[in-house]
Amino acid sequence: MKLIEFLKAFAFAALLGTIIVSVSSCNKDDQLQGPVYGTVTGTVTDEGGQPISDVQVTISGVNEDDVVVTTAADGTYTAENVSLTVHAVKFTKDGWLTVSVTVNADKFVDGVANASASMVNASASIIGTVIDVKNGGTPLEGVTVSLGADNDVFTGADGRFSINNLVVDDYTVTFTKANYVTITKAITPESFVNGVVSLNIEMGAQEVLRGLTAEDLMSADKWYYSEYRGGGNADAYPHWDWACDYMCSLTFWGNWEEQWEGTTLRIRNDGDQQNNPADMDVFDSYTYGSKLITEDNKIMSLRIRTHNADEASPAYYGVQVVDLAEAQPAAVKVGETKIWGSGDYTDVDFDLSDYVGKEVIIAIGIYRHETGDYWKQLVLRAIRFADQKVEGTGWLPGDEAVAGWKLPMSAVRSTMPQTKYSFTGISPISAGRNVSMTDGYPAAYQAWRAVAHVAAEWSFVPLRKDPEVFPSEGYIIKTRNTADVDTKVPESYLYTKFSIASGHDQLTFSTRNFGDNYTFFKITAIQNDGTVTNVIPISNTAQEAEEAADGCMKFKHGDGGAGNPEGYASFVYDLSQFDGKDVTIVLGVYNGAANTGENKLVIHSIDLN
Repeated sequence: MKLIEFLKAFAFAALLGTIIVSVSSCNKDDQLQGPVYGTVTGTVTDEGGQPISDVQVTISGVNEDDVVVTTAADGTYTAENVSLTVHAVKFTKDGWLTVSVTVNADKFVDGVANASASMVNASASIIGTVIDVKNGGTPLEGVTVSLGADNDVFTGADGRFSINNLVVDDYTVTFTKANYVTITKAITPESFVNGVVSLNIEMGAQEVLRGLTAEDLMSADKWYYSEYRGGGNADAYPHWDWACDYMCSLTFWGNWEEQWEGTTLRIRNDGDQQNNPADMDVFDSYTYGSKLITEDNKIMSLRIRTHNADEASPAYYGVQVVDLAEAQPAAVKVGETKIWGSGDYTDVDFDLSDYVGKEVIIAIGIYRHETGDYWKQLVLRAIRFADQKVEGTGWLPGDEAVAGWKLPMSAVRSTMPQTKYSFTGISPISAGRNVSMTDGYPAAYQAWRAVAHVAAEWSFVPLRKDPEVFPSEGYIIKTRNTADVDTKVPESYLYTKFSIASGHDQLTFSTRNFGDNYTFFKITAIQNDGTVTNVIPISNTAQEAEEAADGCMKFKHGDGGAGNPEGYASFVYDLSQFDGKDVTIVLGVYNGAANTGENKLVIHSIDLN
């Protein structure tokens, strides 16, 4: 009997030991593998140490749900079941500046971590409305109103916005929206009235130049080059011949006309326009473009004369600059308003040194000095940019990139890179030599703008021979019928600058010529440091083509026309050696054979892809 009782006792003890071991094993596993939780507690006070109630306390951990509690009347809070890892603790309350602290595992002592905070009263606000001036002053929705990172709001359908929970301090408020000029407003502590700053913002802007807002000017044409000539008088052939002067392909506002004397800005004076008030601050008519100003081109020279003006009743004109990078772009006069009343040409200069390093809008215009029948004309014969004043009808000053080319290195360096990569030589409108200078030519030249015509987008330099402007096969540059053979200095050429990069480093030139003679041409690359490279095509589809002297190609190809674009010969050039560089590309025609007539180079198209 005792043996049986002993065995029962032994069995019970063994069973109890097994249970104890099992439980101990489970607890050990939990300690090693399961999360360990604790408590985060603290007090929230103001700058004077007084408790703040109803503060929302948000405890966030990586890949964990937020734990959210609220402070009591005494400013205290307690958050339980917080894992013993790193947490961001954020304190927010309307009218107070949000603050955050960090809690990590080391801050938990006996399972409790303290995270207290002091908050700054932030009951100030910046509120307001944004309206769209260019659409009748209607509310502008979707404007981003920003004080910096993580502090953006957006205007609603009513144009209103509100930025709350601010302290009274200095702020920069930025208003941005696609296709609108960004507006920036500076806020100081003095701007707050009872803790509120109210802003009424106009986007779409008011006129900066007559008829144009800053937004309009953002899409202004580029004035890439250092020389623009107007008019048709061949007073220094071929440099100043009618076929070489394309100033009237620029952008104009108001009343203008291409005349034999030059491209002419005129006072608007028809009918009710005579009631327009005098305004010596805002141009009545003007031409404008966007230009990068450098040390090489900071002096702008105008060659001008006037019509309907004399010493007793002169014309008033000037130059204004708009810097679109300014918070509030405005037209700023360069120097004083100038007066001219002579039919003789003169050269005047304007110093743009204040804008070196900036791309700005340059406007040249004429002012209405009197109300009533006031009829004045300012004739622009030339607009030229250099590091010095330019006078007369000669070439731009400076050391030449290539001897005899009349292309100074200052012009090479300051030429702006093209924003287009495809160009045509086909004119949408034709105009013969017998068409009036004031009718046919301006319309034809202006039509070039819509098709990226090579003569409007590239700069034409007529060293020895004028071009054929409007033939149906394309824009034609050509040689003289002369015994002077020269494969180093072209008869004439066009140039532009490209930022060469992968995807835009293969140039394709589509061309043809006429008759039985060869046409000699060359593509030359000039880098900003003066390095000159004659580029040889890697392929061509001409009927006959071969390399000639000094990097020229000579070819014959009689196919191609406006209705037969597939018929032209293509010459393909690899420009990848210039990747990452700004390079001026020159296309010139050369007199490679003596006494062979006007050998013509037809420019059908040029593509950089």
